[in-house]
Amino acid sequence: MHVPDVSVVVIVYNDAERLPAAVQSVLDQTLHGVEVVIVDDCSKDGSYAAAQELEAAYPGRVRAFQLPENSGGCGAPRNHGIQQATGTYVMFLDSDDVLERNACRNMLDAAERTGSDLVSGMCVRVHLDSRSTKTTEWYPWIYSRTRTLESITEYPDLLVYDTLSTNKCYRRAFLLEQGLEFPVGIHYEDLLFSAQAYVAASRITLIPNHVYFWNVIEKASAKSISNRRHEIENFVHRMEIHRRVDDLLAAKGHSEIKSAKDRKFLKHDLVLHLRDLPLLSDDYRREFARLANGYLAGIDPAAYEHVTSLQAICAYLLGKEDWDNLLSAADAMTNNGRLTSPLAERDGRVYWCDRHIDDAEGRRILDVTDQGFDSVPLTSLTLGNRLTAYEDDGRGTVTLSGSVVNPLGRIRPETELKATLEFRARRQIGVRSFSFPVATVRHAGDTIVWKATADVAGTVRPLGIIDAVWDVRLKLKAGGDQLTTRVSVGGVDLDKAARLRVRPRLTRLVSDRFEPEMTKKGNLSYVLTAEGPAAVRTQTLLNGAMHGKTAGVVKRGLRKALRARRNLGSGEQKVKVYHEVFSKLPIKKGTVVFESHMGKQYSDSPKAIYEELVRSGVPFEAIWSYAGGKPVGFPKEATLVRRWSWPYLRALAQAEYWIDNQGFPLALAKRPGTTYIQTWHGSALKRMGFHEPRTKAQDRPGQIRFQTAVDRFDHFLIRSEHDARTLAKGFRLRDEVLLRTGYPRNDALVAAHRSEANSGERVRGPLAGELGIDPEKKVLLYAPTFRANADGAVERFQFPFDVEEFADRLGDRFTLLVRTHYLNSVSLPPSVAGRIIDVSRHHDITPLLELADGLITDYSSVMFDYAVLDRPMLFFAYDYEKYANDIRGTYFDLKEKAPGPVVATADELLQALSAFEEADAKYAEARQRFLAEFGEYDRGDAARRIVDKFFRSGK
Repeated sequence: MHVPDVSVVVIVYNDAERLPAAVQSVLDQTLHGVEVVIVDDCSKDGSYAAAQELEAAYPGRVRAFQLPENSGGCGAPRNHGIQQATGTYVMFLDSDDVLERNACRNMLDAAERTGSDLVSGMCVRVHLDSRSTKTTEWYPWIYSRTRTLESITEYPDLLVYDTLSTNKCYRRAFLLEQGLEFPVGIHYEDLLFSAQAYVAASRITLIPNHVYFWNVIEKASAKSISNRRHEIENFVHRMEIHRRVDDLLAAKGHSEIKSAKDRKFLKHDLVLHLRDLPLLSDDYRREFARLANGYLAGIDPAAYEHVTSLQAICAYLLGKEDWDNLLSAADAMTNNGRLTSPLAERDGRVYWCDRHIDDAEGRRILDVTDQGFDSVPLTSLTLGNRLTAYEDDGRGTVTLSGSVVNPLGRIRPETELKATLEFRARRQIGVRSFSFPVATVRHAGDTIVWKATADVAGTVRPLGIIDAVWDVRLKLKAGGDQLTTRVSVGGVDLDKAARLRVRPRLTRLVSDRFEPEMTKKGNLSYVLTAEGPAAVRTQTLLNGAMHGKTAGVVKRGLRKALRARRNLGSGEQKVKVYHEVFSKLPIKKGTVVFESHMGKQYSDSPKAIYEELVRSGVPFEAIWSYAGGKPVGFPKEATLVRRWSWPYLRALAQAEYWIDNQGFPLALAKRPGTTYIQTWHGSALKRMGFHEPRTKAQDRPGQIRFQTAVDRFDHFLIRSEHDARTLAKGFRLRDEVLLRTGYPRNDALVAAHRSEANSGERVRGPLAGELGIDPEKKVLLYAPTFRANADGAVERFQFPFDVEEFADRLGDRFTLLVRTHYLNSVSLPPSVAGRIIDVSRHHDITPLLELADGLITDYSSVMFDYAVLDRPMLFFAYDYEKYANDIRGTYFDLKEKAPGPVVATADELLQALSAFEEADAKYAEARQRFLAEFGEYDRGDAARRIVDKFFRSGK
């Protein structure tokens, strides 16, 4: 008898309708040596009969079995399938999912090639009830490449994150020899079975192929076991499985895996259940806390160092059973960036809430000072807005009451308040929204309370099924600040709320009601549905028609049209239109597209060239690129285009000049008739381009793409021969591309130095007054470099010294300005206000350099620019060895050439600043040598020379 290569165990319970599709996905495999073992868990519908029909239709390929009684889970039928399987390898498939067509072949090939006991491939979640059948890959970073592990200890993330049993292929002899079975009578059996298999396997292979399509219906009337989080028994089972996995890891001595698993529990498992707590009973919450806190007691304390602040806060507040503060924290964690607590301030520190601060651990965990909630503009915060009451009249009018968080009382009691309530269509095919005045909006302690009545039936006019979902927002005007908030459901029960009558402009026979619902993130929305007899009948007819043969043709056409519409706005489609359409349009003479730091700023040398063009009176059309939402700080006289928008792409295609300091999108080719002037943004200490390890490690296609992008530069500005030896070589630029003009952004610094040298006076200018700087104090600028790890990922900036100690020891002599890289952010404690000022939001650093009496930096290229001013510099190189050797490498030893003291500790920094004046004289000659080597072409006329060369005399 021929032994199948793979036995696929298909388990089913009350799913006769979908079972044939699952089985067919196995029969259609490109690997022919596959058998199907169907195990029915004693279904009450026709599932077993359907299984027997499939067995009869495919004799020898399909076998059907039925358990004598229902087991209540997936474990027992899968165990029975293992026993009945005859294949060399075993896979598992649920009746509502399907296998990718090449899954068995790809997994078998990997297993046979490597001799692995277990092969795992990528699972794809298919969201069947989304409009576009959205798909999401399950932890794709785990499957970025093929890899074979001799032990799970080589890659603990696999056990921690991919706990599925269905995207895997197991050597059947391995399962039998190890006695591996799914637990029976308990949910979440996959977690334990997968952990046991990972630990027992002598070799594991991961492949980057899609193997399993996990079909998900999020709004299904019957929730899957893992989604029944409102049942406390569900959480009981989850905790029991976690304990069993922990016992397994402890028995095998896998402490590192246990610690990683603890981190994931805090970040994922606990979060899933916390999200549902606002709508659950007090009895549920008490039992939940008992179970969760019992497990949290065994968590590795080090795991808390690797979770977000909110995740740690939630775990702590759960331990205290402080439900009010916990629920607000859980809401904030679910809605990333939302501030849901009024906060508390004590002794210059900001805390999530005003409770538990007398506890040392509570103070540490609840401290959110670094989040900057007290210092960032109020409009930068997303304030929590909780629904407190919901009423309807049964005819189409609804009255909503809510409460908006007022953090630290930043909206003062005397501030005038106005508000509107907005119903806005989620699918924006043209902007459609309807607003209602808020009758009551007033201060109430640490919140702003509001109440509004909306005549939905008489006002809101949906187009029809096209805009089926509508979100509710409150637009609050507090003085001069405009704040927009989503309305969260909070603890309001919407189950008894009436459907609101509406009059769609189209298809009224299909939908005629708004049904309130809570979104996955807990916010209030309305869904267009049918209730009237005619609407229900029409909807039923449409649903029936949508399953006929003719409907198949219509559906395919509709899906194609929707894909085309979605793709129209995709990056791939935009690049195609740019090259095939926009690049065929005529170039517009005199048009210049400016961009600084990928649209994030109006600054740097592009700004200096633009302003020189304006001063010179040369006719030109200026187009400035901006990134993100509303552009702030850009010149009103110029045309502004959002980066990657259609107007942006068209502008680039038709521009005579491109001028930027970093790089226009790599995928966009420059036309022969366009001149690209690359100003760059600083001389190099750290290695760049093809000198950088990360670029060297790229594959050949990646390196070609990078080289093609830099080959677009027609001209590249440099400020010294050091730039020619480093930047130019790193980018493999020809010498004729280099413009030895210096940097236009430094023209102002050269002028400031000359003026100071000629007059003998130090003029601070208006910026000092704007920042409120004491004229009796020296001004220091702390400007550290961009922080990223070896993989290029942005690292969160953290002060390498105690800012409060700095303010206490030196605040009477100095005002410290802090200016982080535009990709990093910083937060200062309120206690240092006035003595230390965050100036990171200033687009252009040049005025800050002019203002500063001294510079503190580490490895930032700002050192080369500041040298033009011939003022003191201090280098706080606390991680120099790591930076110079482990991350990117440097072109020279900073310690040998630095034009100022190089210190490595916070104490040395404070001592050096105490001797600020002495360092000025001591390093005067070193500053001159530094400027001569790294700024020889900065003569104060760079912008004028660029304008003369390209805009007055032609190319």
